[in-house]
Amino acid sequence: MENTNENITAAATDEMIVGLIAKKLGLRERQVAGTVNLLKGGATIPFISRYRKETTGGLNEVQIAEINDSCEKLEELVHRREYILNTIEEQGKLTPELRQRIAGCWDADLLEDLYLPYKPKRKTRAEAARKKGLQSLADSLLKRPYDNPERTARQFINDEVPDVEAALSGARDIIAEHVNEDEQARQSVRRSYQLTAVVRSKVVKGKEEEGAKFRDYFDWQEPLRRCSSHRMLAMLRGEAEGFLKVSILPADDDDCRSRVERRFVHPGSAAAEQVGMTVADAYKRLLRPSIETEFAALGKQKADEEAIRVFAENLRQLLLAAPLGEKRIMGIDPGYRTGCKVVCLDSHGMLLHNETIYPHPPRGEYARSSIKVRTLCEQYKIEAIAIGNGTAGRETEELVRDLHLKDVAVFLVSEDGASVYSASKTAREEFPDYDVTVRGAVSIGRRLADPLAELVKIDPKAIGVGQYQHDVDQGALKKTLDRTVELCVNTVGVNLNTAGTHLLTYVAGLGPVLAKNIVDYRTQHGAFANRRQLLDVPRLGQKAFEQCAGFLRIAGGDNPLDNTAVHPERYKLVSAMAADAGCTVQQFIGSAEARGKVDLQRYCSADVGLPTLNDIMAELDKPGRDPRGTAKEFAFADSVHSIEDLEEGMVLPGVVTNITNFGCFVDLGIKVKGLVHVSQIADRYVKDPAQVVKLRQQVNVRVLEIDEERGRVALSMKGVEQGAAC
Repeated sequence: MENTNENITAAATDEMIVGLIAKKLGLRERQVAGTVNLLKGGATIPFISRYRKETTGGLNEVQIAEINDSCEKLEELVHRREYILNTIEEQGKLTPELRQRIAGCWDADLLEDLYLPYKPKRKTRAEAARKKGLQSLADSLLKRPYDNPERTARQFINDEVPDVEAALSGARDIIAEHVNEDEQARQSVRRSYQLTAVVRSKVVKGKEEEGAKFRDYFDWQEPLRRCSSHRMLAMLRGEAEGFLKVSILPADDDDCRSRVERRFVHPGSAAAEQVGMTVADAYKRLLRPSIETEFAALGKQKADEEAIRVFAENLRQLLLAAPLGEKRIMGIDPGYRTGCKVVCLDSHGMLLHNETIYPHPPRGEYARSSIKVRTLCEQYKIEAIAIGNGTAGRETEELVRDLHLKDVAVFLVSEDGASVYSASKTAREEFPDYDVTVRGAVSIGRRLADPLAELVKIDPKAIGVGQYQHDVDQGALKKTLDRTVELCVNTVGVNLNTAGTHLLTYVAGLGPVLAKNIVDYRTQHGAFANRRQLLDVPRLGQKAFEQCAGFLRIAGGDNPLDNTAVHPERYKLVSAMAADAGCTVQQFIGSAEARGKVDLQRYCSADVGLPTLNDIMAELDKPGRDPRGTAKEFAFADSVHSIEDLEEGMVLPGVVTNITNFGCFVDLGIKVKGLVHVSQIADRYVKDPAQVVKLRQQVNVRVLEIDEERGRVALSMKGVEQGAAC
């Protein structure tokens, strides 16, 4: 019977969680319940969003991730409730009313308020006073405020309490703790913070010069609810580095304190002065700092969430940047004194040749280097050249373009993170016989061919598209970025016979162990001929196969559907469609006319609806097509190589390299990245820059202001025609 009751309680809790999530996210409970069941059954977010649309009602991966995160938080709250109930019960203080309030509480702040009076504490002033027997005096001051406090206090004088003032002081400590733990008092102060909290930032005296980079916040204040993510994180960084003092207080602190006083002080009573003094102390010393800490944490959490969202969106766009594809590429990692490391790669990214040229000072072997590049291009039939955009990048680009190589496209490629990759364990395993300079040049070449496949090898924080990435919650950041990489990899799909361990790791349902097992199996047995062979890979069972199979591609295999996003569980369905159309599966895939004859309604069943059928037909219309498009060649202005070459009013071509809440940064081909403030992105009001510009987008900008001393360039896109590079 007890187990039955527990099951009923658990079911009611699960139902409540589903209802709360549905209300919060504006979804139907059926959608949430179906999604939660799939997640608890071990299904991954990419799999659910792609292959279980009937169950979720067509939710996308973002919505499913929100359901997953909300469910985790609510389940944590349930566990916290259980812990609190057990703790209070062990103290023998759990009344039926308190149990009911705690068991039915879904507000984390209120739950902690309910627990606070029973929470085990370290030694406090109030606890010391209780041990001296002063609890009754404190109760008297609160419950019988018209009794004379001094006369009452004399009754408590003993060896540990030498006089009246000592007795009253101890009683005040007990009352102060009571005020701080009072649920209504805390809610009152919390409401003031919710409605009127102001974040203030002041410079630490004597740190004005040393902390000059934070001078915008030397004397700053604004409502907390309006404080943007980047300003909050900037102030907190300034405080962490010892240059700023940041506080969060109600707009009218006196009014907030007065409302607490009115709850405990009886005006005109004998104890009014003692209790009023105590409430003021409790408010300043305990209650306000406690709520301030709570709202500081909430403000930081909100800022973190926004910064992480921006970072994740930038990362998504970067990973889904258009690849050049399977081309023979020359990668060049430019440099002055150490020369330019040159590598030649085949169409699969394998290293064919490497050497170093020295076209720039101090050696200045320009002619010899030019001949060498031309010779290598001819020898290895190079189709494109990828040049790192760091030190000496523009000069190396000029050398290559001056060669006017026929049918060879030239690209400046971001080398952010290339040095991190070249020194990594992954790079050492790929190229054990080569040094970091060769590995870096290979990475530059490969990220032109396929940005996704190469960038997944690098810690996202090293790619250079974050906003205060080292200041935010690192656990939350990693979770979000890993999820972003996973979604990007599964959106594109992975070639099962060419993908490396790192890329396979992010395929739904796999992970590091199974990814390595797949590569080892491929090395031992040769290329996979069909998806079903995955079940022969050690430790790869039916569940993992279900999750990963649809995202793995096999070109030229036994079954043409293996090179599509159609899941193996629907192969029989496609075969039936093809048979009904009077053709083979291969012919069905290649014939829009044959597919046009199919009435999808005929194939609907209990577990397959029109969303899945429409997805199948859309995939068969473009089997194996990369959704990212193809990389386009781009050139910076020939006349601009450094900030000194800029002039106000110039209109220049550039590439968007980072997007933040306050604007976007644009690479003009110089060391300094220019900022297009959000107010300068378009001729209309723009709330979110990401709605107008995309990472790696080629744009035209006008130079507004140049600050050589601080290394800053202000740009504008307003009134500037976008299209071909100027």
